[in-house]
Amino acid sequence: MSNYPIFSVLGLEIEYMLVDKESLTVQPKSDLILKHLAGAEVNEAILGDIALSNELVMHVIELKNNGPKPPDEQIANQFHQAIIQLQPILDEYQLLLLPTAAHPWMDPLVETKRWPHGNKDIYQQYDKIFDCRGHGWANLQSMHVNMPFNNDDEFCKLHNSIRILLPLLPALAASSPFLSGNRTLFLDSRLDFYGKNQQKIPSITGNIIPDFISSKAQYEAEILNPMYQDIKEYDPKGFLQYEWLNSRAEIPKFKYNAIEIRILDSQECVVADIAIAKAIHAILKNWYENDFKIPFEKIYPTQNLRDIFDNAIKYGLNVCIDDHKLLEQFGVLNKQSMTIRDLWIFLIEQISHNLDHRSQLALEHILKNGNLSERIINACRNDFSKDKLKFIYRQLGECLVTNQQF
Repeated sequence: MSNYPIFSVLGLEIEYMLVDKESLTVQPKSDLILKHLAGAEVNEAILGDIALSNELVMHVIELKNNGPKPPDEQIANQFHQAIIQLQPILDEYQLLLLPTAAHPWMDPLVETKRWPHGNKDIYQQYDKIFDCRGHGWANLQSMHVNMPFNNDDEFCKLHNSIRILLPLLPALAASSPFLSGNRTLFLDSRLDFYGKNQQKIPSITGNIIPDFISSKAQYEAEILNPMYQDIKEYDPKGFLQYEWLNSRAEIPKFKYNAIEIRILDSQECVVADIAIAKAIHAILKNWYENDFKIPFEKIYPTQNLRDIFDNAIKYGLNVCIDDHKLLEQFGVLNKQSMTIRDLWIFLIEQISHNLDHRSQLALEHILKNGNLSERIINACRNDFSKDKLKFIYRQLGECLVTNQQF
């Protein structure tokens, strides 16, 4: 993504589950899909404007831009077209693409099958160190949003403005309310595991919400180099000592001059995913163009942001932010408190003229009816049986194909 002007393009990655068409149980067959598309055993295949690639586990497949694209309405159409083109191949193998960030009844200790081809050395090393069979490794699907920067000043402004926005994201995007057939205590169960996966080496995840950074050199000295040093005893051959080892909520990829946001649950349809990505992009761009600055004496504490994040993954849009100093950084003046829902409404109103109509409607649907986790729970009507979950998640699979929100 290097050498693109800041905010000129988006790189999007959306992960989906491969499940049996009838039972909806996970199916470790991503290699079959990629081989069918490419005619050979590969890690990645091209389908028009979209590339498909493998992930750590074989029941997950990732769709991503085949190169960064301008943030216009065509992105949603390109992703949806790829999903439509996949349908005959999926039918041939009796498979269904299932959205959301976690399979509701998968048993990862029994059903996990790790990718055995190509870049398997990386996955084997992760598995050796962390045992990648748990929910936080083997049962998670997310959307990643990548945005470019060109110099140290742009990196710092982009990083530090994303940092402030991060705690609000789970409230909007949560889609993982069930694990192992049970309703969890979290609307975003995937992110509950996110901070626990790599506790063996705490520097990899840090506090999830990254600290304020004033330069690339500071980031390398205080975050990347200590992380590489900490994992070295577990990774003597250096398989994992690269920028992508970093598992904070946003990570700079200096090799590509891009920052990647990693904490968005996958939604039920492309139009919802892209609407969230476009809202993030437009809000950050608006701040940047209006000279968004955080004086050093007003840097908001990382732990306070983490506290909001922790509440958001539990309670979603209803979380109340009662710190006027943080609200002021969002541009909300003369208010002592505000729910995350109302804060999202405020932020989106500032940039709605830069969003296409479909994205506006998708965001309105979420803010009016709740994030996807809340809508799934409400649809269950207190019946969390496997039969009920199968009925609901089959509808979510249909939402993905028709590109309609649940």
